[in-house]
Amino acid sequence: MAVDNAVGRLASLADERVDHRFKALPPDAEGLTVGELAAERRNLFTGGFTTPVLALSAESVEHNLALMETYAQRHGLAFAPHGKTSMAPQLFARQLEHGAWGITVAVPHQARVARAFGVSRVFLANELVDAAALRWLAAELHADPDFRFLCYVDSVRGVALMDAALRAAGARRPVEVVVELAAGEGARTGARTEGECAEIADAVAASPVLRLVGVAGYEGEVPRADGERVRAWLRRLTSLAAEFDKRGRFEQLDEIVVSAGGSAWFDAVADVFAELPALSRPVLKLLRSGAYVSHDDGHYRHITPFNRVPDEGALQPAFRLWAQVVSRPSATQAFVNAGKRDAAYDLDLPEAQVVRSARDGSVRPATGIAVTGLSDQHGWITTDAGAELEVGDWLGMGLSHPCTSFDKWQLIPLVAADGTVTDYIRTLF
Repeated sequence: MAVDNAVGRLASLADERVDHRFKALPPDAEGLTVGELAAERRNLFTGGFTTPVLALSAESVEHNLALMETYAQRHGLAFAPHGKTSMAPQLFARQLEHGAWGITVAVPHQARVARAFGVSRVFLANELVDAAALRWLAAELHADPDFRFLCYVDSVRGVALMDAALRAAGARRPVEVVVELAAGEGARTGARTEGECAEIADAVAASPVLRLVGVAGYEGEVPRADGERVRAWLRRLTSLAAEFDKRGRFEQLDEIVVSAGGSAWFDAVADVFAELPALSRPVLKLLRSGAYVSHDDGHYRHITPFNRVPDEGALQPAFRLWAQVVSRPSATQAFVNAGKRDAAYDLDLPEAQVVRSARDGSVRPATGIAVTGLSDQHGWITTDAGAELEVGDWLGMGLSHPCTSFDKWQLIPLVAADGTVTDYIRTLF
């Protein structure tokens, strides 16, 4: 795919017309393009936005992008952030500008989105056995010699299905695959034993349309995960790579891929990958963390490795959901107009953080205010008897789990610290 075409596709997002499809955008902006609306640099609070509205901090996103770029460089890691977190081509582009090797995806649709916006290296962290998707992939690899695609294989049956579909599609370039080692018995996908991994590698070697390029897995699924268990599994993964190399499985390669790394244990990945002995070929040590780009105020705030390595920096939560108080039926109860359709709730409820007064626009801490439940379109708020909160106020809430925050919003205002909306992030779930 030509670079100018990819740039054009990204720029075309600004040409989309603003209308009723996009939650919270100012009604008087209907008919403007996204680019025209962004150029107006409206204020999130006084520029006509309706509630609820999800805002993404421009400063925090930039901080997080730069922090993970320097972290990966410092530890000698290549970085393919997981695109399923945001499914936002604008953020993919920013991640690549900040040194990412490529973008990780989980399903064929996500790979097609990445390709449509010019991503030249895609790592699909799943076994791909969909014949229609493999036909598309074969055509895409043939059309673009610079496109590099890798995916998991975790079964001999999966290898057979891939082989058959790619042969039927007339594949002219072999698909690069990595054997996935499961994170333990009862974990998610992946071959459970090193013996099974060897059988899968043998099956790949017998296929003219597949090429084994390394090993991979996901340490976040280690049962009863702690630092010791996670590092023990990662050493199994690196030992598997070394054993495959010893057996001559990588003789025809320019580099060997060893990949792991979610958002909870990338410090352990960095430690163990640093221990990997020299192999017969250079090793691409590929980290795939994705939640860092927005971070959060819940689950990932608690589990981020930066809590264990504070000298390396700290991620900043970038999301804030603003909802309006629409009912104050008692001194200890209130309701806002944001619910399950607007806020991530699969891991934790939103966290009440600040209140913006409907009277004078002043902002104060949400002292004595808590979100205790969500209906489809209402947030249940409990307040201390003396808490300052009235109908019309805006309640700013932090969210837990970026992946299920992004996917509820098609167009997200990117907001500077002073409330100016500088851009709009388009998601494509």
